[in-house]
Amino acid sequence: MVSSLLYPRVTSTRRVISLDGMWNFQFDPASEGVAANWANGLPAPVSMPVPSSFCDIFTDKDSREYAGDFWYETDFFVPGEWEGNEVVIRFGSATHTARVFINGTEVCSHVGGFLPFNALATGVVKYNEYNKLSVLVNNELSETMLPCGATQTLSNGKKVCAPYFDFYNYAGIQRPVKLLMIPKESITDFTVNHNINDADADVDYTVETTGENNVVVTAYDAKGNQVAESCGKTGTLHIENAKLWNVHAPYLYKFVVKIVDGDKVIDEYYDTIGIRTFKVEGEKLLLNGKHVYLRGFGKHEDADIRGRGLDMVTVKRDFELMKWIGSNCFRTSHYPYAEEVYYMADEEGFLIIDETPAVGLMESTMNFLAANQGTGKKVTFFEKETTPVLLEHHREVLKDMIKRDKNHASVIAWSILNEPETNHETATPYFENLFDYAHELDVQKRPRTFAVVMMSLPHTCKCWQVSDFVSLNRYYGWYVMGGADISDAEEAFRQEMDGWAAIRGERPFIFTEYGADTLGSEHKLPSVMWSQEYQDEYLDMNHRVFDSYDWVQGELVWNFADFQTTEGIMRANGNKKGIFTRQRQPKDAAFHFKARWDSLPVDYKGDK
Repeated sequence: MVSSLLYPRVTSTRRVISLDGMWNFQFDPASEGVAANWANGLPAPVSMPVPSSFCDIFTDKDSREYAGDFWYETDFFVPGEWEGNEVVIRFGSATHTARVFINGTEVCSHVGGFLPFNALATGVVKYNEYNKLSVLVNNELSETMLPCGATQTLSNGKKVCAPYFDFYNYAGIQRPVKLLMIPKESITDFTVNHNINDADADVDYTVETTGENNVVVTAYDAKGNQVAESCGKTGTLHIENAKLWNVHAPYLYKFVVKIVDGDKVIDEYYDTIGIRTFKVEGEKLLLNGKHVYLRGFGKHEDADIRGRGLDMVTVKRDFELMKWIGSNCFRTSHYPYAEEVYYMADEEGFLIIDETPAVGLMESTMNFLAANQGTGKKVTFFEKETTPVLLEHHREVLKDMIKRDKNHASVIAWSILNEPETNHETATPYFENLFDYAHELDVQKRPRTFAVVMMSLPHTCKCWQVSDFVSLNRYYGWYVMGGADISDAEEAFRQEMDGWAAIRGERPFIFTEYGADTLGSEHKLPSVMWSQEYQDEYLDMNHRVFDSYDWVQGELVWNFADFQTTEGIMRANGNKKGIFTRQRQPKDAAFHFKARWDSLPVDYKGDK
């Protein structure tokens, strides 16, 4: 059960209690808490909401920028009737490392800030009593973890994080925490793969359990009618006249998995799953065998005050805005999002490019370009002594992301890295290792990609060939030849695209980032950079380029909404490339995109 990443469900055999709410919280700058027995009680805590990032809740800068150890603590009650079963505490995430203590006893540790993990509490908890849960979290960055960065010590002795990435290093217990009761013999994993045969569908499945009893899998339609059933830990569910999951027309079946011993149900689990296929064929992206052109966003889990803490009001608002503007896709830049986002995408009919936290795999100033294209700092990031350790961690994160998200109809592709260094041949084996591993892990064999940084060009990038479709992050007209030079930017952009055209074969390309920082209050005629008028002109130029190449099969603008970054002279209180403000209100560009995307046919750039 400890390794299971199944989303928590209440069934006839399972119970789930939310532990979200106000917890105790305390910084531990001297890392003295373990030796001082803080696991049995924090000496001077303040209250802290869970889930949330701790950073923006405070009003002093030292607390907001804190780097190091910090503790959370709460009490939880375990019902007596749970005795004899497994008791598990499931964390949606803890950023970036965590050690979990129950009643003073350490029960688990975890590395990685954006995926779930379980703490087995059986044998440690007291039944029909309150128990103490303490979590030691650390938010420091290094080159052996994802995302990559460094931790520095100032002259006053305080540690600060130095990200190699351009978003704020929000930290804490940022996703829900749940107390679970699960039978000793339990379902630990469930995997599906879809095959469409004319009007019918055959859904191959695999179930993993902790025991040897028989398994029964039953599929129900949206009205609750049984449509298929199969016995065994592996099998196929034949669904006649299957209703396929589609963009903005989602249909979800309920799959119920049971471990049975005769008439007795030992464990029961269910999930809601859409039946669909997705693949790359030639230069086209095919959903259920039909061409689809991607239009949408790079996003962030980012909002005022709560930081990266899960907030379903913000999540729902984001989906409503994405529907209004006419988009169909987003990338989980630059980390796996909370599971609740994927389930909402399933329900709303949105496509997701699911990304690992592999950002910052390049040594440069916050990954920004130098003054001119192609003149960034020359590095061989993947030659370092620490690279083998990073690769092993990267593989673990990739494995858990695919294990968690593999059944979501919304997830159509894996993005394995964002803007890594690729201009040296030492990067190639690192990439090949991960891309092969993703193909091995995913039974649906979704396409794999990575976001190519701007200084990785057709004649310099050593790794683009590993992608099933190539994802470009490009900023011609912003970081390169901006303002009055935008006509030269368009010419340089087209020259690069012609370079890709000469070598790409039939492989499709999409744009996973393009954008211009824009202040929602700034208007200027004639336009200047940072004005809303310039953002529209910049977008027009980029779209002219996209529309000129049939093998460009998607446009995901950067970014959905303004978001927080580390302080710096290039950022005015965060990245302002949002099409919406951080408060989720439209800039002029939102209406610009709505007009464009509403006018594009569903099969834009499909078969003539």
